[in-house]
Amino acid sequence: MFVRVVRFTGATEDTVNAVITRIKESGGPPPGVDASGLKLLFDASGGTAIVLQEFPTEQAMQDAAKIFDAMQPSETPGDRASVDACEVRHVEVV
Repeated sequence: MFVRVVRFTGATEDTVNAVITRIKESGGPPPGVDASGLKLLFDASGGTAIVLQEFPTEQAMQDAAKIFDAMQPSETPGDRASVDACEVRHVEVV
């Protein structure tokens, strides 16, 4: 599994709720995005949001990045501060 981690600054309760509502109303990811999951972490006191976009393959993540990078700032929870493209690696703790 691969995860695109996007950190936003300037996030507010209103902008985060607007993004959540838009996602729910659309019934899933934008056309052309083969995402297998999404998590949104919000720190109201710090005004930051972290979006974890999950993908089945690295190629799906790369293809989706082009679509997400073209999004208008009004479609996001804040100002994009950083983007990381990660492979998920599991570590078992005994």
